[in-house]
Amino acid sequence: MSQLLWWHWLAFGLLLSVAELAVPSLILIWFGAGALLVGLVLGFFPGMALAGQLAIWLSTSLAFVALWFRFFRHTESQTASAEMMGEVGLITHAIDEFGRGRIRLQRPYGGREEWPADADQPIREGERARVISFEGERLTVTPLNP
Repeated sequence: MSQLLWWHWLAFGLLLSVAELAVPSLILIWFGAGALLVGLVLGFFPGMALAGQLAIWLSTSLAFVALWFRFFRHTESQTASAEMMGEVGLITHAIDEFGRGRIRLQRPYGGREEWPADADQPIREGERARVISFEGERLTVTPLNP
């Protein structure tokens, strides 16, 4: 078969989208969306070569997957927890007085090692600090050696 028709791509896209229900990884849906897009393109350019169809399908599918992982998959707001209290970490972005910076904790919490941090005094990058409180995902820290 040297040529796929537009409806082949639409059927393939729907099949992949339905298969996502059996394999809930949110990967197949993006390849299905790429196939649906190729079906739409073929509706306007019916003589497109198979290599072009496959190139559009693969590039758009991979772009959809990349966008999913970049912008949507990891945007869930993670909140700090009480077990972080007293934890010591390294300041990765300096904190100005009553400013904001970032701290990398010794072990990950909620899948993250680095967290936004506030302090009531300046703490330079590279200094160690202790978590004294938290609100949402923001930690309040104090220098380990003031």
